[in-house]
Amino acid sequence: MKDSDDEGAGDGVNRPHTSNNLPLPAPHSDPNLQFSGGTDDESSNRDSSSSATGGASPGYYSDYPSSFSGECSPYNMSPWNQTMASPWSHHSEPAGLGGGPPTMAPGTSLISSLVREEGHIYSLAAKGDTLYTGSDSKNIRVWRKQKDSGGFKSSSGLVKAIVMSGERIFTGHQDGKIRVWKVSAKNGMHKRVGSLPRLRDFLRGSLNPSNYVEVRKNRSALWIRHSDAVSCLSPTDPAQGLLYSGSWDRTFKVWRISDSKCLESVVAHDDNVNSVVAAFDGLVFTGSADGTVKVWRREQQGKGTKHTAVQTLLKQEHAVNALAVSAVAPVLYCGSSDGLVNFWEGDRHLVHGGVMRGHKKAVFCLAAAGALLLSGSADNTIFVWRRDCGVHSCLSVLTGHTEPIRCIAVVEDNGENSSESNAGDSAGGGGSSASRWIVYTGSLDKSIKVWRVTDEAPDPLFHGSGDAPQIFDRYPGDAFGASGSTTSFR
Repeated sequence: MKDSDDEGAGDGVNRPHTSNNLPLPAPHSDPNLQFSGGTDDESSNRDSSSSATGGASPGYYSDYPSSFSGECSPYNMSPWNQTMASPWSHHSEPAGLGGGPPTMAPGTSLISSLVREEGHIYSLAAKGDTLYTGSDSKNIRVWRKQKDSGGFKSSSGLVKAIVMSGERIFTGHQDGKIRVWKVSAKNGMHKRVGSLPRLRDFLRGSLNPSNYVEVRKNRSALWIRHSDAVSCLSPTDPAQGLLYSGSWDRTFKVWRISDSKCLESVVAHDDNVNSVVAAFDGLVFTGSADGTVKVWRREQQGKGTKHTAVQTLLKQEHAVNALAVSAVAPVLYCGSSDGLVNFWEGDRHLVHGGVMRGHKKAVFCLAAAGALLLSGSADNTIFVWRRDCGVHSCLSVLTGHTEPIRCIAVVEDNGENSSESNAGDSAGGGGSSASRWIVYTGSLDKSIKVWRVTDEAPDPLFHGSGDAPQIFDRYPGDAFGASGSTTSFR
């Protein structure tokens, strides 16, 4: 059954908060886009932004439309426009970052650049040879084998997150909504099949005053609907069938995919939730603009769930922008606005393992693949890190974007997900046993770059020092090592 994008309601005990808001750019039209069934009944001028910037701004529920000029683009007005000086901004440029050739390991190369003038790229999701890209044009573009294959759009809401679970595609938007899409078996077109929460839940829940919570002074809303931008999404494995959504309203919510029901809403942080990751052993990790990383344990409670905070891994002044979990070991990575990547190790109780230094500006996105971790930054670079026996090394620095890297997606290179499947084989070593990956990086320069990355590197660019090989305190071109940062853990 197809639902409209109206608000919904459900059962739960935790209540959300909200943050401040911004307007959206004017709607973008594209004759090649597919228009889904159903309507979005909210004004496209409603938008959100980080409360981390401080001060008052037009509310999410504002009835006054706004327009954009060049000075107030989504990037310039967003919390990702980090202008703070990095602790190591005085260092010399690494090789490849000052106009020279990129510093990349053998077998790693740039395959292609996908450009369509639709706006800044904020989200990516890849599966097989298909790539979905989201931008501030409200469009979701579809690429197959790196060729434009059309797209689909909603009538409002910058696309901040895209994930896939089974046959469904979930998109998180700046207007606080989660939209659900499916590919038609008849014609291959994408069709919106619902939204989270559902209209029926909204109608049922709106009759009960106890389902309303205060989201700002003198303003209330149904608790199962995010009252600010949906910043991140994370599905569990199909057996569990859950979807987590994090928002700038400071909450994360738990959805049951089978019936689109909201099971729980958790007030998780004192500021925007920028990243949520459903991980191993029933653990869920959240990172926030309040500078903390928290660990939550999921337990079944009747037909619903109950999440309990069990550990605070990080507490600092700098915003946490991204989290990622290793695919081959119980390791959590955290990228933050000070340019650092912290990591923790352990099955049930995580212990701080070290800090990976190298980026000169804020780290906005992370992606894990096999033994690799990729980090994208406001310094316009992507670093490729490899974990080997608990020790991390930087294999490559990928350069080519001209604006901050906002998102990364990775799929295994099986020779079918590239329009140049045979390209780079010689560089990759032919019969080498090294794993190879296709990496997509989206940037505020409005482009997506496609890389072939290998985890084989005989001479890592970054090396540990002394008795703490996991603490990386230097990068190419830096003869002395980056100065340490003051960070408290508990």
